[in-house]
Amino acid sequence: MASGGGLLDDAGAFRSTIFDETSALAAAHGAINLGQGFPDEDGPRFMLDEAVSAIGSGQNQYTAAVGSPRLRAAVAAQQLETQGRELDPDSQVLITVGAAEGLTASLLSVVSPGDDVVVLEPYYDLYAAVVSFAGANLRPVPLRPPHFAPDPDELRAAFTERTTAVLINDPHNPTGTVLDAGTARLLAELVVEHRAVLITDEVYEHLRFKGDHASLVALNERSLIDHDLAERLDERTLVVSSASKTLRATGWRIGWVTGPAELVTGARAIKTYLTHSPAAPLQAAVAAGLENLHPWAEDLAAEQGERSRLVVDTLRGLGLTVADPSGSYYVVADFTPLYERLGVTDSIGLSPALIEKAGVALLPIRAFASAGHAEQFDGWMRVAACKQPATLVEGMRRLREALG
Repeated sequence: MASGGGLLDDAGAFRSTIFDETSALAAAHGAINLGQGFPDEDGPRFMLDEAVSAIGSGQNQYTAAVGSPRLRAAVAAQQLETQGRELDPDSQVLITVGAAEGLTASLLSVVSPGDDVVVLEPYYDLYAAVVSFAGANLRPVPLRPPHFAPDPDELRAAFTERTTAVLINDPHNPTGTVLDAGTARLLAELVVEHRAVLITDEVYEHLRFKGDHASLVALNERSLIDHDLAERLDERTLVVSSASKTLRATGWRIGWVTGPAELVTGARAIKTYLTHSPAAPLQAAVAAGLENLHPWAEDLAAEQGERSRLVVDTLRGLGLTVADPSGSYYVVADFTPLYERLGVTDSIGLSPALIEKAGVALLPIRAFASAGHAEQFDGWMRVAACKQPATLVEGMRRLREALG
């Protein structure tokens, strides 16, 4: 099983992702898959009906490479509401095949061989892969357990004269944390000081359990930075998001990139040669979802908070150290006390052992880290708490029965 971030295994061969490996093993053993972050229920009914209607009405050919006008307008309206940003849908919004393509196109448009890219570690494995594609250097800043907050001095030290991009995921996958005000302010200052491009991965933007979403480009709205710094940050920031998590449509692969026209044009140039355009009828459906986002988004966050709490309480009942999640789909806990009982020596071995002996699939956090830094995250496992309550209850029952 994959043991850390990167494209190659220890023998230098290309490897599959930890997500694919764990899901395949879970399916083979009939395990409940609390590893991969996808819900086991659909998004809003009206959105699904819109997709069917769009197919039936002939919306089945290419849209413009930048995406359909309706969806671009819906994204612009959503970001005006949540971030206070006025975006031109024609020049500042790009529709992509999921956030993954949006992140890939954004990074490849600004990063050159030898450049440095700052990320918070652990991180979604795509980040390291794309940085590798570009021939650039990953500069990870660890979010060390049990609180998973960056050290300000380590954050400053990660920036160099070669830093051209900073990639921030907030709310954070895999830890479920959100950036505190001080870290957000420091990041803004460092990005502007080093003339880097900030790329924000905000796919969990509507899954923050307390308060409204706090995008890094909306710091001025919260009086965290002054107007001048906010303007300078905005002109250097690309925001990436998608329908996957907010609208429970991970299989639709509809995402977007927004920001200054010059930066979006660069991402568009790359994206055009990755894919032409996402599925036309699904763009129409996601537009409907964004146009009618309330009260769906508020109910979603509250519901996810309750599901995450169910998992937190169960894992603490097993005597494990658990990090309190503030957002996203995930709960992380230290399973080290269970190593001896399950006959394993690290969390890479723990993942298949839990599938085979408890019938539950979880992901090791160390698989979200660079090889040189993975050891500090050993023992910590990610639980995807985005499933229906009945699924979570059964998964937690299995864990209690096997480990309690």
